[in-house]
Amino acid sequence: MRRRQFISLLGGAALTPIATTPAFTDSQANCAVPAKRDDGWSVSSANADNDVDQAALCRMADRLESSGANIHAVLVARHGRLAFERYFRGSDEVPSRFFGVRVTDVSFDANTLHNLKSCSKSVASLVVGIAIDQGLIRSIDEPVFSFFPELSDLRSPDTDRILLSHVLTMSMGLKWVEATPATGDDNDEVRMHMAPDASRYVLGLPVTAPAGQEFFYNTGALALLSAIVRKATVRPLDEFARTALFDPLGITEFQWNRFKGDSDAGGGLRLRPRDMAKIGQLVLAGGRWNDRQIVSKAWIEASTTMKLRATDGQSYGYLWWLRSTQLNGRVVQSIAAQGRGGQSIRIVPELDLVVAVTAGYYQDYSPEAFKLQYGVFREVLQAISPPV
Repeated sequence: MRRRQFISLLGGAALTPIATTPAFTDSQANCAVPAKRDDGWSVSSANADNDVDQAALCRMADRLESSGANIHAVLVARHGRLAFERYFRGSDEVPSRFFGVRVTDVSFDANTLHNLKSCSKSVASLVVGIAIDQGLIRSIDEPVFSFFPELSDLRSPDTDRILLSHVLTMSMGLKWVEATPATGDDNDEVRMHMAPDASRYVLGLPVTAPAGQEFFYNTGALALLSAIVRKATVRPLDEFARTALFDPLGITEFQWNRFKGDSDAGGGLRLRPRDMAKIGQLVLAGGRWNDRQIVSKAWIEASTTMKLRATDGQSYGYLWWLRSTQLNGRVVQSIAAQGRGGQSIRIVPELDLVVAVTAGYYQDYSPEAFKLQYGVFREVLQAISPPV
């Protein structure tokens, strides 16, 4: 019941345009000021002219905390500076030696690694872009089977048409039951991880549509992508990501799970929320971070341009979600990495804005839970001054 009450706060009155901003109280000022850390982020002060209504964001965060919503962190960057940072206490799935994961209560802070779930896919897209930039992968037009000569017995006229671009756009045309709480263990993700060879399992699935014709969400595509990066770079994807992406971004701590030697590119990455926001800022800046070009601007533009209509009114690029949002009578376009449970990195280029959110709704696919998670982003938008 408490969550439904909170939904009404974020889904209705809280989304009306913000009026005049009251003066900061001491507690609001403390809430609004991100800590200065040696991690490459410039930070805003409480009274900085960054076009962010920090008091409104503090009020939103206070409501999140008092409502019992299972939001773990909200970070906002504007004009290349971290403008808002708030962490909460909530239940989370954390790694466990004996049970894989266990659910426990966590007090989150700037040092807490968080499971990105399927936001990992968008980070993997950046890694693929770097491999292409470096000439380690020739082109997105490479046939998938060119990377897997050992699986030639699975080839057919239909599967020969599957290109790397179709892996990146979730349009391989293969039958797939995605893992959700509703599917339980009866899904292809579980079966893939139990199979001796994940790539053989995925490429051996029945063809249901011509490659490239339609979007169909398939985490198995990321098992192929992880193996392709390993074959192309002669390193597991997470190791290549460390040197080619994370080190240049100043990301010093992360965890990326592996299955049978390959990185779980579909959902196994854990990052700190500040580093999630760095990923968003990198995309916003056309592949640059602190005056260093890490990913080519050409790849950023290609991967965040619509390739297919997806689900829920969204479109899809190369493992990035794209959508339009109404804001005070105008439409703004956003780019997003999205992960199960409420993980998101959202980029709004016309507002020069990045929003990173973590949460713990892993087993809740209800409309109320989704409305709550997206409502946080909409509240942040209401607190952002439009461009002149």
